[in-house]
Amino acid sequence: MISAIRLPGALQRYLNGTVDALLGGASQRHRDFARPLSEEALVPADSVSWRVFKNPIALFVGGTAAVILELAEPAVRAGVWEHSSFRKDPLNRLKRTGLAAMVSVYGARSVAEPMIARVVRMHASVQGTTAAGIRYSANDTRLLTWVHATAAFGFAAAYSQYVQTLSAQNFNDFYREGAPVSRLYGAIDSPHSLQEMQALFESTRSWLAPSAIIFEFLRIMRETAAFPPPLRWMQPMLLRAAVELIPEWLREGLGLSEHYGLRAHERRLVKWAGACADRIVLPSSPAVQSCLRLGLPMNYLYA
Repeated sequence: MISAIRLPGALQRYLNGTVDALLGGASQRHRDFARPLSEEALVPADSVSWRVFKNPIALFVGGTAAVILELAEPAVRAGVWEHSSFRKDPLNRLKRTGLAAMVSVYGARSVAEPMIARVVRMHASVQGTTAAGIRYSANDTRLLTWVHATAAFGFAAAYSQYVQTLSAQNFNDFYREGAPVSRLYGAIDSPHSLQEMQALFESTRSWLAPSAIIFEFLRIMRETAAFPPPLRWMQPMLLRAAVELIPEWLREGLGLSEHYGLRAHERRLVKWAGACADRIVLPSSPAVQSCLRLGLPMNYLYA
């Protein structure tokens, strides 16, 4: 059984601020997580999802892996690259996406459902044509299913690989818990199990293709300061950890050679960081604020 780590006050405040910055100022939006009192979220507090999403290492690594998988699909790639602020302001785009994920999992229903509806309305105007001349729409159910499935895959795989091993049943529960939220976004066929996730990857395999944009994304993420100076040495390492989550057959197809993966000592460091992060209670985090909203102990997800 794990136990929470108590940190000195100054270090606790520093880590609170670091994680808060990565989530786009989530602690300044208490209404999204601490209110209304006693109101349930779209995903229950005793879920695998609540434990996975509390871990900042799993979120950063898994979210990065999800973007790589998104960019491997030509229509999704065109939509992300041509209709978002990713190239000009990648960090804020990632922060907004991260905050939306937090609200979807932890936020009270009366907060999460209107936010999701706003996102769906915004996506309605995102349309275009890929370089190969294929028309796409951001609200296409096939594309939405790929985006939400790859996000679920990334977060669960990162937690299992670098934090605490998840069983097959844990994975199945995680995918099943997220499916109702995905449907609200329009992803009506999101996988409910490991088997369904593997089937989706197999059925999408012929659509996936290499692109210079994937390497541009990795370059942008290396050069964009997502972490404060004392922790910035971790950033390139966590990017390589994300690459290693991509299925081997797809890494080869995308040209992501061993150069883009972790070294042995880095793999140990990432696992150490992930395990430590899983035991540090961050009072201002969405996970803890949401526990308090439901009348649960601050360390509920850490015991």
